Amino acid sequence: MKGYPQPSFILIALGIMVVSVFLLWFVNILPLTSYQKVDQEVGKLIGLSQANLSEPWRISMTEEITQQAKQYPDMRVVITDAVDSSERQVDDVRRLLAYGIDLLIISPTDSQVLTPVVTEAYKTIPVIVLDRAVEGYDYTLYIGPDNQLIGRETGRSVSELLGKSGGTVWEIQGRAGSPPTIDRSTGLRQEIERHPGIRLTKTVTADWLRDQAEDALSALLAKSPIPDVIVSQNDAMAYGAILATKKAGISNIKFIGVDGLEGANGGLELVRKGLLTATFICPTGGKEAVNYAWDILEKKPGIPKKIYLRTRKITAETVNTNVDPYASFRHPRSNKEPIRLGFAQVGSESRWRLTNTKSIKDAARDAGIELIFIDGQQKQEKQIEAIRSFIRQKVDIIAFSPIVESGWEPVLQEAKEAGIPVILSDREVDIKDDSLWATFIGSDFLEEGRRAARWLLSYMQQHPTPDGIINIVELQGTVGSAPALDRKRGFETTLAAHKEYRIIRSEIANFYFDQGRDVMKRILETEQNRIDVLFAHNDDMALGAIQSIEAAGLNPGKDIVIVSVDAVKEAFQAMIAGKLNCTVECTPLLGPQLMKVIQDYFDGKELPTRIITSEEVFPAEVARAVLPKRRY
Repeated sequence: MKGYPQPSFILIALGIMVVSVFLLWFVNILPLTSYQKVDQEVGKLIGLSQANLSEPWRISMTEEITQQAKQYPDMRVVITDAVDSSERQVDDVRRLLAYGIDLLIISPTDSQVLTPVVTEAYKTIPVIVLDRAVEGYDYTLYIGPDNQLIGRETGRSVSELLGKSGGTVWEIQGRAGSPPTIDRSTGLRQEIERHPGIRLTKTVTADWLRDQAEDALSALLAKSPIPDVIVSQNDAMAYGAILATKKAGISNIKFIGVDGLEGANGGLELVRKGLLTATFICPTGGKEAVNYAWDILEKKPGIPKKIYLRTRKITAETVNTNVDPYASFRHPRSNKEPIRLGFAQVGSESRWRLTNTKSIKDAARDAGIELIFIDGQQKQEKQIEAIRSFIRQKVDIIAFSPIVESGWEPVLQEAKEAGIPVILSDREVDIKDDSLWATFIGSDFLEEGRRAARWLLSYMQQHPTPDGIINIVELQGTVGSAPALDRKRGFETTLAAHKEYRIIRSEIANFYFDQGRDVMKRILETEQNRIDVLFAHNDDMALGAIQSIEAAGLNPGKDIVIVSVDAVKEAFQAMIAGKLNCTVECTPLLGPQLMKVIQDYFDGKELPTRIITSEEVFPAEVARAVLPKRRY
């Protein structure tokens, strides 16, 4: 009957399904067909909850997971497909939990909708979140691309293509409201804003799908001036746009995509054919998820909280060449010789920094790494000279904690030309050429600011002010430093929707105890009766401010609510005394992770772009129980 499959085709289809299930068992992948428990012979059972199996990138991610699982004979993987339905994915996760999995890997359809069920799973088993992060920190590990960086890189490609003459750009976005869509678009716009001659004139949404992009672009090309460049947030949508321009008889538009997959009409093939000017390899994280799943279940130490994978630009000139980002750095070295590490520290401005220095020195000694350590004394010029001295000494690798974000290009270029890789510790840099540094290890300063603000919102709901207005004083860290910039931005953007929260003074105290004390004293001389909350970018400034608050006849922690960042022991003691209300953790114990990354590098492993440490929020009510366990 026309429009319906014939019986023979049905039998063939059923046969293929049976064979597929049979094969899945033999590659360590189990189909999820019931709620029954798995046989006890399975050592480690991993559940993969996939958002969909229609996007090429997600198909590649799933295949990468299945292939990597073969490296572990004692591991099995159960896969579910949510077919882009958040409600179905919630059910999938609960089915996987009922199935008896030991660890969940999930790539969410929607970050907000999936957060509660991920939290539910995290209460009983480890959870690895892939690609799209959920809200909050209720998971074991997040692995994904740095989507804002991807957006900035696409913007840089646009500026290189258009040059000083400028031109017009269209953007094809993925799913509206999804974190990758938002972040890639934000990065693109940040970069385009640096070039007055370049204008982003049109944006369309195509849900990551080729057909939707083709339809949307066909309609837009029929009624709008033709752009010079079209930037697509994935290669599939870029190909849809290319097909639309071919149908319209247009051939002078340049296309930039993201994903860089192999295969028919994948990004790499489109670059080879000259259809894409550039694509950016966006790793799926599948291999890393399986490897970390094994480490987590084996209870290995040093598991980070977030890993942002490295992105690589691919053009016609590089598509068939070695894309190892460290190719110019790879030098064979004798295992008999210890690795020589040059480390340039910011200084000794706080308790946190002193603990950080000790952690690095102890970890280097334990790892058998020869450490050459120089204190920058809070001066960028001293850190730059320290790095140049490491280059002259021909160390194997350099690490440093930059006092500010800018001004590092010349010295890092010198290190690159000398063939010495550079690792950023604790703080990041703001430079155009990301190849000048290998990876970053540290905290998510933006998230620390957000977490301080979220705690404050919750606390003030239970302790409202008489007039409903919350006046806030902010003590900032070093001008231009990454923690000061990001903690301020995270705190302010989280409070932006709550108009009753007002920052009435924001002053620089450079992370120092005495400056926190002195700056707060000056603020109290004019604002004493207006201050409801103090937000300090670190504990030392908060502890200094507490002295001035007490000297003014006020009760810190009661008359003025105080939240700060670092979670040093002295902050816990202040909370127990009722003088500090909350501290957000920023761990200084980065030494072991730094040494592990250095050893991974010399073992030939590819490093991620950023490695974020695991941290918590400590309100005053938990301080007494937690203090005995604190290591710093």
